[in-house]
Amino acid sequence: MKDTSPGEETRQDTTDKEGSMDWKLEVVAIGVSDVDRAKEFYSEKAGFIAEHDHTVSDQMRFVQLTPPGSACSIVFGTGIVETPPGSAQGLQLVVADIHAARAELLERGVDVSEVQTFDWGSFVFFADPDGNGWSVQQVNPRAEP
Repeated sequence: MKDTSPGEETRQDTTDKEGSMDWKLEVVAIGVSDVDRAKEFYSEKAGFIAEHDHTVSDQMRFVQLTPPGSACSIVFGTGIVETPPGSAQGLQLVVADIHAARAELLERGVDVSEVQTFDWGSFVFFADPDGNGWSVQQVNPRAEP
């Protein structure tokens, strides 16, 4: 039996036949000014799943939320990152139906843009209370070669 770090035994083997391994993005840290307000926005308005909220010490609080169906989470808190609140831009989610996604965000109280359509997909845009910017994309079907 090989030695494993905690949690490793639950992960899939990500090494292919040639011995190269997958490098998966699983967490993106963002700066926020008010942890409780950000947690409420992402869980109640954006619909993310609250995975963790741990106060490690007076100097560190770790909050992790995951968009439904995503393998990548966001984290924020106290003592997590030194980037200014609102400085994360270009965060992107992908959905199957951009109109349904926009309707859900509006229903939850998110200030979300109208649908914008480009050659590479349809998008809506929103920001959290600190101004961290998000886009939501419905990818166009790929043309047959």
